[in-house]
Amino acid sequence: MTQKPNPLSSIKVSGPIPAHLARSVIEETLRAAILDGRIPCGTALRQQDLADLFGVSRMPVREALRQLEAQSLLNVIAHKGAVVAPLVQGDAVETYALRILLESEALRLSIPLLTSEDFQQAARYIDELETQHDYTEIGRLNRLFHMSLYSKAPNRRLLKLVEDGLNEEERFLRFNLEAMGLGKLSQEDHRAMLRAVEDRDVERSVKMLEQHLNRAVVVITRYLDSPEAKNRKTTK
Repeated sequence: MTQKPNPLSSIKVSGPIPAHLARSVIEETLRAAILDGRIPCGTALRQQDLADLFGVSRMPVREALRQLEAQSLLNVIAHKGAVVAPLVQGDAVETYALRILLESEALRLSIPLLTSEDFQQAARYIDELETQHDYTEIGRLNRLFHMSLYSKAPNRRLLKLVEDGLNEEERFLRFNLEAMGLGKLSQEDHRAMLRAVEDRDVERSVKMLEQHLNRAVVVITRYLDSPEAKNRKTTK
């Protein structure tokens, strides 16, 4: 019987990790591997295996796993421990309804504090998205564009929740965007949203954001219900 490859074998650790950096190094290394799919959904991450891999005690591993759980990248399941969370599934409507609430408030708080440099950076992300063909990079740039508009919101806890939602979307887009064909529509929405933000028109900006996310719900829900998406799930 063929043994399944160990997802942790894709992670390369170069040399000893200084004790004071252990938690952050483990967190960032695992986060990158989860986002790019080297550690797939449903993988159980055992503390001792990770401690052995990184050459550290279980304490920094435990702390790193807690941070990844807080970012919605891991779920803690009874008798299995920390398990890589699934991508956006059948609860897309609920997921995006929550995102609309959180991101609308972040945008309202951020707009009065944004600078011309922030607008220029957001425009650069859109320009990059227009020409980018790598789906991993598209997911990353999409997250960065949205965060560039929300980043000046003074409520740090709100921004943390917003970024968790964008991280979840980034993971989904990395593995499904090509099949969904969302790219061009997203850029038209992004440009319209940025124009409203540059005008300091809070209500129009929030309306554009709501329309953008609601369109994503329709496309994602249709895709998840399609035979192609169901076939992708059964073959992974």
